[in-house]
Amino acid sequence: MTELQRYLAEEVAEDHADGLISRREALRRLGLLGLGAAASASLLTAFLAAEAKARVRAASRAPAATRPAAADVLVAARPTREIVFKGPGGRKLMGAWAAATKPRGGVLVIHENRGLNDSIRAIAGRLAGSGYSALAIDLLSEEGGTGSFEDKLEAMSALGAAPESRLVADLKAGVTELRRRLPGKKVAAIGFCFGGGMTWRLLASKESRLAAAVPFYGPFPEGGNLTGSKAAVLGIYASSTPG
Repeated sequence: MTELQRYLAEEVAEDHADGLISRREALRRLGLLGLGAAASASLLTAFLAAEAKARVRAASRAPAATRPAAADVLVAARPTREIVFKGPGGRKLMGAWAAATKPRGGVLVIHENRGLNDSIRAIAGRLAGSGYSALAIDLLSEEGGTGSFEDKLEAMSALGAAPESRLVADLKAGVTELRRRLPGKKVAAIGFCFGGGMTWRLLASKESRLAAAVPFYGPFPEGGNLTGSKAAVLGIYASSTPG
């Protein structure tokens, strides 16, 4: 099992521990990722035990003072449109493109483990509304695109099975496409969960064309080295308090 496959499996186990999915559904999803029954049961048990301990610790603490929530900043999102662009070896890659009116730069948006869906397209649109043209790449282009999967869990399984080298090469092609569309402008990358892990891998691939990167969660590659990257990086990790 690769690092990314392990990360995907742990996300399933965490959803079960949080009560978001049943044990049967968790076992089904882990099976799609290639885990056997014994390994799946062991993983779910470990996460349930960890969640129980966390809840006990949280219950023993006095409630912390909370700040009033900051007012939401509303951004007028720009429309997105589906595009096809050139990938490695002449392969066709798909994505959602959102153009800023007066672009200050470009952003490569890397989706979560369910593939390129409407929520990720909306992020590209909001970035464009903020002045940064955005390309939300579909890392399942090789398989016909995220839309070719009726079951979003099959899309997750396909991402877990895809060679990491191919995924990174596709991301590099996304950077190339952004630079082609935005000559002379700086380019950044942002990724969420699975996409955060892919953002780290893009940086570790000695990709020197990125000016900035923001990985939201996602595992840092074992033995990863960022010395070949020139990007300013903001890594975001957080944890909610149980209960």
